[in-house]
Amino acid sequence: MSDGASDVDPRETARTAAEVRERARRFAHDEIAPHAGAWDKAGRVPRSVVTRLGELGFLAGPLPREVGGSGWNNEIFVGVYEEIGRACSSTRGFLAVHTGLVSQCLFDHARDDDRARWLPKLASGEAIGCYALTEDGAGSDVQSIATTATRDGDDWVLNGSKVWITNGGIADLCIAFARTGEGKRALTGFVLELPVDGLQRLPLGVEPLGHRASDHARLVFDGVRVPDERRLGEVGDGFRIAMSALDHGRLGVAAGAVGIARACLDEAVTHARERRQFGQRIGDFQMVQADLAEIYASTEAASALVERAARAADAHAPDVTRLTSAAKLFATEVAQRAAEKAVLLLGNRGYGDGHSVERHYRDIQGLRIYEGTNHIQRLIIGRSLVGKP
Repeated sequence: MSDGASDVDPRETARTAAEVRERARRFAHDEIAPHAGAWDKAGRVPRSVVTRLGELGFLAGPLPREVGGSGWNNEIFVGVYEEIGRACSSTRGFLAVHTGLVSQCLFDHARDDDRARWLPKLASGEAIGCYALTEDGAGSDVQSIATTATRDGDDWVLNGSKVWITNGGIADLCIAFARTGEGKRALTGFVLELPVDGLQRLPLGVEPLGHRASDHARLVFDGVRVPDERRLGEVGDGFRIAMSALDHGRLGVAAGAVGIARACLDEAVTHARERRQFGQRIGDFQMVQADLAEIYASTEAASALVERAARAADAHAPDVTRLTSAAKLFATEVAQRAAEKAVLLLGNRGYGDGHSVERHYRDIQGLRIYEGTNHIQRLIIGRSLVGKP
């Protein structure tokens, strides 16, 4: 959220956070979890789910009310990410891209007319957004973007391609980044209404390991014309804008990872109570209890770090990028270990594709990669600690 959050009464925030989290928990439990496995197999989340996300205020969550938002701060909204991620990472991924990378980026950096036109539609679910940054040769290294935008009168002409663009095949709005000059940071962002002449939206061409119900697309720009008034921020300011948007996205990834860890703990505890071997519950074996204790303790620690990063984002703290990267790094690694232990504990049940822990095990791999790999998060944290040479 980009407006000040420091004047909000902490007690009111806590009450609202609890109410919003409970709303998200009921929605995830009743309307997402029973279908998440089927969506994973089908390779799509129904559009009706997007409509429900809008009706419940989740698409509008971190946006101010004056632009159609719910007026929640980040501390409140991470609870939504966590509860939805607990049920289905593909749905949580849609929300993080649509809301964190697109809507919040527009609110932070777009012109007033683009805000007025798009934010209410994005908040309601009438329009879907995608964020076109990643390329075959530019993943975590955003400075290596090869897509170009050349000035032609009052327009810019975009040429190049993007890959692994979540929501890319179904989006009505695209925030795209392209090279507009020489130098590592000569990048500029643009706001495109889709469909547009010259833009092909192609299948990814591979079967993802996880997040299989997400819409992932390859975008090919072949002479796409964008009016200069659709530019996002100043010419050459694209790198800074992209990085600020990724802070929003990483917070959503971190909270979603906590959701996965909690889901794996739930399944592991249930199995430990019900499964009997050697004449007793496997939950009575000390080694099993030790694994459950480790999952629980590390998940609670990850949750606390995510909440701290969210509060830093609300306060516009100078260390928000470091805290957000730390939350993303720690929470995704915790969830990775939780999924591994859950699959092992459930044995053949966890190993088959009919159980949720198998899906969580696949999905968490993507969260360790998205919005900058965990290797990159370590570099961001380390460099922020020692400073620039």
